[in-house]
Amino acid sequence: AMLGRRGNRNKRATVGADKGYDSKAFIKGCRRLLVTPHVAAKDKHSAVDARVTRHESYKTSLKVRKRIEEAFGWIKTVGGLAKTKLIGQAKLAGQALLCFATYNLVRMGGIGGWWDAHHA
Repeated sequence: AMLGRRGNRNKRATVGADKGYDSKAFIKGCRRLLVTPHVAAKDKHSAVDARVTRHESYKTSLKVRKRIEEAFGWIKTVGGLAKTKLIGQAKLAGQALLCFATYNLVRMGGIGGWWDAHHA
């Protein structure tokens, strides 16, 4: 339903998803909507075929998805957002903003070589 609501439907698009979306129905629906599914393939009986996996953009999509998952994992464990103690949307939004900003600083420090980001 969300893919059907996207803007310019005459232009091809891509969508990234985890292994839970590796089903024939989802892949077929994406193709019908002119969306290339960059779904993480299951080890056995995958619906993702070589039309998708042979392209370099698919490999790049998997790398980017891993980077995003690392950020959310850090925010949940180190940032304390796995189980927040705050009540109210404004307070939770502030905590999330602070966690994401902190993660960005840690990541920039690791990329720039200013400090070892693995110990933060």
